[in-house]
Amino acid sequence: MIMFFMTKDTIPEGVGFRTFGPMHLIWLACTILCIIAAAVLYKRLDDKKRRVMRIVIGSVIVLLEIAKDVFHGIVGEFGVGYLPLHLCGINILLIAFDLFKQNNTVRNFLYYFSIAGASLALLFPNWTTLPCWNFSCIHSFSIHGLLVMYPILLVSSGEVRPDLKTMPKCILLLIGLAIPIYFVNLAFDTNFMFLMRPDKGNPLELFEQLLGSHLWGFPILLPVVMFIMYLPLFLVNKLRRQGVFSRFFING
Repeated sequence: MIMFFMTKDTIPEGVGFRTFGPMHLIWLACTILCIIAAAVLYKRLDDKKRRVMRIVIGSVIVLLEIAKDVFHGIVGEFGVGYLPLHLCGINILLIAFDLFKQNNTVRNFLYYFSIAGASLALLFPNWTTLPCWNFSCIHSFSIHGLLVMYPILLVSSGEVRPDLKTMPKCILLLIGLAIPIYFVNLAFDTNFMFLMRPDKGNPLELFEQLLGSHLWGFPILLPVVMFIMYLPLFLVNKLRRQGVFSRFFING
């Protein structure tokens, strides 16, 4: 029971889980099933009920972030580094914004960066030193799963349709957020958004080794990530316009 309240800094060695081990795969499978079920349900709801569902999910995301900070405060480990200024933390703030005011650029930003960033965190978690029933572990899997779910609901229902025109706006929004965060890093010796240095195993580390600075990775990787995120939607829309889906189901 004591281990439930421990963190990555206090947990003893050898009690965590293995990446793509049984417990990790169970968490991933449960997350995927929950996202699919939520998307199917959300698509069937009317506008009023969709708004209620968005408010519930968005509120849970915000409350989970607050609970994390309260927890680390209670155990005496809260510091500037726990502020929501990493990419996932920024997406939490943007989801909170979306609950009150819907903006197409913000919603596209969530599609391109919240899904990709949170999915990578789920696939390659940096909390593997914790047992799966630990508070921080449960919190990390849950909040990253919800960060994937929220924009998927918007896209699956057709409420947001990412397109090429919004990509520059999303990149400009990211740059606009990164500039003040860079100065926060300078002031408090933090590494939000990995602007100061890459973490071990981070793809940005390769650019530091090859080009002398990990910052080269941002202008190279961002367009690639956005293209990868856009490609499935482009293909689905193209097939839909050609009537491939309707012919398939009619013939079936």
